[in-house]
Amino acid sequence: MIGHILATLLPVFLIAGCGAAYGRYRTPDIRSLNTLNMELFVPLLVFAVLADRQAPLAEYAWLATAAVAVVLGSGLVVWPLAKWLKLDIKTFLPPMMFNNAGNMGVPLLVLAFGPDALPAAVVVFIVEMLLHFSVGLYMLNPRTSLWRMLRMPIVLASLAGLTANISGLPLPSWLLEATHMLGGVCIPLMLFALGVRLLEIDFSDWRTGMLGAVLCPISGLVIALPLMWLLPLNALQAAVLLVFASLPPAVLNYLVAEQYQLAPQKVASLVLIGNLGSLIVMPLTLAAAFTWVLAPL
Repeated sequence: MIGHILATLLPVFLIAGCGAAYGRYRTPDIRSLNTLNMELFVPLLVFAVLADRQAPLAEYAWLATAAVAVVLGSGLVVWPLAKWLKLDIKTFLPPMMFNNAGNMGVPLLVLAFGPDALPAAVVVFIVEMLLHFSVGLYMLNPRTSLWRMLRMPIVLASLAGLTANISGLPLPSWLLEATHMLGGVCIPLMLFALGVRLLEIDFSDWRTGMLGAVLCPISGLVIALPLMWLLPLNALQAAVLLVFASLPPAVLNYLVAEQYQLAPQKVASLVLIGNLGSLIVMPLTLAAAFTWVLAPL
């Protein structure tokens, strides 16, 4: 099991480390790479997975429901403590809710549980992204228009993929193969971009970062663990939910905070220290997934 965990985590951190090393000496235009990834490669992966009728989406309805509960429920868990500690809700709460389901989650889940986990990984990633660009933006600015979310390429790709899957529309194999190949680019590119982005943030507010590194996985697990047994999830979906709930804050939290000018340096510390904390949290979570959830298979 230790070998499996290492085989899962080492490629994740190695690719992110390559991004950090390259970014340290070359300072690439990572914003353009991220734009290309989020507007082309990720939507193509989402479309390919959702449109593939070999992955019946009805089987993932409860997983999607559980992912919504984890994102929103973790916010409800952390909110009273943040109020008691007199932390800025707009700064502290979103990173506790919206985790790194894209840059780290999708690659990690596929490496850990194999290609069969890709549809489940994409489902929880879509849930996290849609909630981040709806509920998350509303938390930061209640006047944010939902029309902005509906125009996102990932939303359009999700709707197109769902339509193709539910309607039974036959898609040519060459089209699905091309979208799968182009979509596959996004997984290593997510990790590479994560490594480059982590160079831009610092430890200026390390106490808040340490608190967030502890609360982010705990708040997610408080919601996820009961749901794993209460909802009719199969073993693979339960394992995916467990890992999803334990993921660190998404780098996107920092970019959004920077855009809205809401203490981006504090959010940067939350993101950086939370992702460093995943070096401890993720091996423990994967060990639990292999031992308690997947062992009966």
